Amino acid sequence: MSEHNNPLFNQSLEKGLAVLRGFGAARRTMNLADIAQVAGISKSSAQRMVHTLEELGYIRKHPQSRRFQLTPKVMEIGYNYLAADTLVDVANPYLAELNQLTGETVNLTEPDGVSMVYVARFVAPKFIPIHMPIGSRIPMYLSGGGRAYLSGLPDEDVHAALQASDIRPFTQHTLTDPAAIFERIQAARSKGYATNKEEMFLGDMTLAAPVYGSHGLPVAAVHVVAPSSRWSMEDAELKMGSAIVQCARAISNAIRTL
Repeated sequence: MSEHNNPLFNQSLEKGLAVLRGFGAARRTMNLADIAQVAGISKSSAQRMVHTLEELGYIRKHPQSRRFQLTPKVMEIGYNYLAADTLVDVANPYLAELNQLTGETVNLTEPDGVSMVYVARFVAPKFIPIHMPIGSRIPMYLSGGGRAYLSGLPDEDVHAALQASDIRPFTQHTLTDPAAIFERIQAARSKGYATNKEEMFLGDMTLAAPVYGSHGLPVAAVHVVAPSSRWSMEDAELKMGSAIVQCARAISNAIRTL
């Protein structure tokens, strides 16, 4: 748990959220001891948190295994964010148009810490090797969307983000040298879009452009998935780079009129 001296900080709420965040693909179900360990709290505290969350309908106990799991009610919080996110509403028509133009999957991602979070997605009718549903997170340092977003920030903010990132290889193509990553971000500034060539998933390439808010700083990124089974990076850049930049600019201009 975090150390906070502010008397307004509610540590019980922090513990409850830590319990909810502890569940995921690697921990679909947990017993009480598991929950206490992953949330960093005592077993008695975990018991109180779990009981409260169970009463509120966010957690349930599986009738056979007697292990705890999340319920669909947890999605209500994420849905409320998307429903209140004006950017998603503004961007959707432009994303749909880009999807039709390229024939490939188009996504909108927003920053959270040193990650990019998927908030909108228009899926291609053709096969794509990787499925990233809404709410998925991907590190900024290796993703096309993350590099596009970083390209719109001052250098000191880019270096701070890279320093705060857990830079590690996901595939043999992942760039792990901060200086080399920074060079890619600088290149994205010049071209107007960033790229990722199989750095997180084999067979998965992306091209992305930053979306700017009314204050002149990036607020999101548009990215198109270009599977290596259908595209070379050279062809993808030649045939889709300009369209992605235009889409991002159109969304940026629309945001400024709100």
